[in-house]
This record gives sequence, C-alpha cells and structure tokens, in this order.
Amino acid sequence: MPKLAAFPKAFMQALCKDGTMKVSEWINLAVQLDIDGLEWYAGFLEMADESNWSVFRKEVEDFGKVIPMMCCSPDFTHPDKAFRSKEIEKQKRWIDMTHTLGGSYCRVLSGQRRPELSIDEGVKLAAECIETCLPYAQERNITLIIENHYKDDFWEYPEFAQKMDVFCKLVDSIQHPCFGVNYDPSNTYLAGEDPLELLRRVSRRVVTMHASDRFLLEGNLEDLRREEGGATGYAKRLSHGEIGKGLNDYDAIFNELSSVGFDGWISIEDGVEGMEQLERSVTFLRKKIALYWPS
Repeated sequence: MPKLAAFPKAFMQALCKDGTMKVSEWINLAVQLDIDGLEWYAGFLEMADESNWSVFRKEVEDFGKVIPMMCCSPDFTHPDKAFRSKEIEKQKRWIDMTHTLGGSYCRVLSGQRRPELSIDEGVKLAAECIETCLPYAQERNITLIIENHYKDDFWEYPEFAQKMDVFCKLVDSIQHPCFGVNYDPSNTYLAGEDPLELLRRVSRRVVTMHASDRFLLEGNLEDLRREEGGATGYAKRLSHGEIGKGLNDYDAIFNELSSVGFDGWISIEDGVEGMEQLERSVTFLRKKIALYWPS
C-alpha cells in the first residue's frame, strides 16, 4: 500500500528565501498530520549547514516519521559543459543529503527549455548527466526520480522535458534499476496535455508521485498554454488547491497505478491556504488509497 508524505508548498518562500520559518517549525506542523513522512527540499536555508542534516533526521524520526524523498532541481540542459559538471556535483551532494536524511528517492529534472536547444540535443545532455549520477546514487541505495515538471520556482524557462513526448523520450533513454518517474498529474495541464495519457505511457516506471490539484483562477487552459513560457515561476492563472476539488481525476489515476502494482510514496503538494486545507487533502487521499489498495 502506498505511503503518504507532505511537502511544505505553502512555506517555500519562508523556508528557502527569507528565513521567516525554521525547518523545525515545519516539522512540528507536519507531524500532526496523518502522514508517514515528510518530503524534503534541498533549498531549505538551514540545509546549507551539513551538520543540520542528521539533526533534522532525528527530529523527524523522533516523531515516528521518516524523510523518504528529496526535491531538488538540477539544470542539465545548459550548453556549457563546465556548467553541467557543476550541476552534476550539486546533484551528488543532494544524493548525499538524501542518504544522510535516511531517504530513498532523490529528484532529478532535465533542465531549462532554452530556445536554442533542439529536442535531440536536450535529451542527450540530460540523459548523459543523469546517467553520470546513477552509479553514485546506486552506491547509496538512492533511486533518482525524474518528474514531469513545469518550471522550477526560480528558473527563467520552463522544463525542457515538459511536453509528454519529450519526457517519454528521455525516460525511455535511461534504463537503470535506480531510475524511475515521479508522476505529477497537475503539471501535465501546463503542457496542454492529458495527465491520464501521460500516466498510461509511464505508469510502469512510476516509483513516487506528487499529489496535488490545480484550479484555473481565470480564463481557460488555452489561455494558460499561451502564457506559460513568459514569466519566471508558475503561471498566474493556475493555483494549487485542495486535492479532490480541482482538475485531476484521482479515481482514474489511482486505478491505473494500482493496476500496475505501484506501492511507493505519494507526497502531497498542497496547503497553500493553511494546514486545515492540507488536513482535508490528507483525509481525501487516505480514503482513495484504502479504496484502490484495500489489502
């Protein structure tokens, strides 16, 4: 049966930019939820001090929870080899971070969709960088998980492998026991595509999932597609919200995942309107998990 984790989506600015929230404060909030673990983010300000890594692991485990997943954003599609080499070293440090925290899954991305980059060249660069990191991950029993991502909060361009065909081409090019997919249904809408179609194409490679739901604040999906490449960060038309009340069909998603034997971690990206909202999302997902994984 899948296990539930939570990610501090509502507190990223406070934890990663202005320091108005401490990691221990997030831990104390999250452990009150009916979850099994906390998804971590490499960019928490306090993670710059490596001595904190084992401290935070102990804090979480003292509450009977674990840190299963690391969220980080390598940029492997930069044309400069020296730049990519630095990104590989960053990824290896994030793998070490995941290992020290007791986690098993560390995210990778392709990189930014720079206008001058062809699809074949981008896939080649991203695959080479990921494959360079895989032996390092395997030595530490870490699985690298690539997300069908939209755009890192702090990137200029959207994800190179945002489109389904490009994402699947990259995933298919890497066959390794320590490599899999972190599926996020909401991100597919930003590519103007169907999240269920993507899931059916990659479901046997999915090892973790981001559970979220998105709402259109104004306009329609066509309006969203026209603007998605124009600004740093997330498109303003789309908002995270309570799971089960947005665009995603969780019955269809969980039916597909259960049919292929998925039993990995599901991490909740929600709570932008507060912890009560996050609690309701946890309740919704617990009921759906019990329905589709009854044993």
